[in-house]
Amino acid sequence: MSWPDISRPVLRGPLQSRNFRLLVTCNVISVAGSAVSFVAIPFAVLRIGGSASDVGYVAAAKLIPLIAFLLLGGVVADRLPRHQIMAVANAVQALAQGTSACLVLTGHARVWQLVVLAAAGGIGVGFYYPAAQGLLPQTVPPDQRSQANALDQTGQNAASIAGAALGGLLIGLAGPGWGLAIDAATFAVAGAMRIGMCFPSMPPVQASSMLHDLCEGWHEFTSRRWLWVIVLLFAFLVAISAGTINVLGPLVAHTRLGGARSWGLIVATYSAGAILGGLAMTRFRPLRMLLAAVLSVPAFSVVQFALAVPLTVPLDLAASFFAGGCLEVFGVSWTTILQQEIPPEKLSRISSYDALGNYTLTPVGIAIAGPLAGAFGTSAVLFVGGALVVLLPLLVLLLPEVRHIRRVQPAPASPAGQLANSQP
Repeated sequence: MSWPDISRPVLRGPLQSRNFRLLVTCNVISVAGSAVSFVAIPFAVLRIGGSASDVGYVAAAKLIPLIAFLLLGGVVADRLPRHQIMAVANAVQALAQGTSACLVLTGHARVWQLVVLAAAGGIGVGFYYPAAQGLLPQTVPPDQRSQANALDQTGQNAASIAGAALGGLLIGLAGPGWGLAIDAATFAVAGAMRIGMCFPSMPPVQASSMLHDLCEGWHEFTSRRWLWVIVLLFAFLVAISAGTINVLGPLVAHTRLGGARSWGLIVATYSAGAILGGLAMTRFRPLRMLLAAVLSVPAFSVVQFALAVPLTVPLDLAASFFAGGCLEVFGVSWTTILQQEIPPEKLSRISSYDALGNYTLTPVGIAIAGPLAGAFGTSAVLFVGGALVVLLPLLVLLLPEVRHIRRVQPAPASPAGQLANSQP
């Protein structure tokens, strides 16, 4: 039996678009750097004498301004060229991360300085994220969006593997400061490349106040019960996973699994599983997308359970690989659902409300993970977190629309439309 050749349909599809190719390339570059820093930051904090709680404070410091600027970022991204907003945001992130790298490399870093610089980077993310969510549908026709989302996610996951593996190796050999420097450089390169994207002028935006635009986006958000309920669910799930994985995961690796190299491999293996999931989603197009998305979420708990024991590193890698593959079903399906159900001119605002809901409780989860682990034990917190990740998504299945929303099969774009999307 021979494997099906999926390369030709892909080449005839989203990759024909120059803007999509640039988008994917920039995402791969910046995500690779972010994966390096994901491993580097907690070990940078630990190296300068910080505690598990300090690791949580640095992570929370990035999320607080991110949350504060998301709604403004959504309004701006529905008014101005999205790729230009992303370029400016990348420049801010490069400056913040580059300053952190210099402080760590010169031995002058203090926890409070890393907190302030993380907050500056979080402002950039607050503007970047809504623009990024609204940009991809501008690069390909509607009938190619599901495949484009899967390809984009696959590219980012491949970059995460390379970045996390490089991060673990580099930090083990040269120290976390060089990991932060690499992240700063990738933001600068990606931001410069985004300037080369070119789109037709968007329809003129009707003059209105920021408050009016926010209220209009809020009405679109709250009018869809399936949307706000799942966002509410993820407010809890993201907080739980951020506290248990981002804070306690590196701590377990530092004390019981061999340090940064092992943690880098675990993170990279998660992304490897996500690549397999993304490739599967280029062909697997469930009719009931929302149901498939929700059913994939409990798989993430295997990572928390594996770290709670903890299992040996090879078994931790297997758990991480499985979780990554299953969660990619949610990621691709959820992005495609939003692009299908939300009007394009309101997509960035809806994405900002989505992200705001997801991240609202995350600083709390990150900040309390360390103290909870100190009071009840790291393993106990990881076990409880894993149990909640299994149980909470099952409640969402009680909503009829979650079980019954179906994929809309758009008519293929005309040759003229495909040509417009494939040219600068």
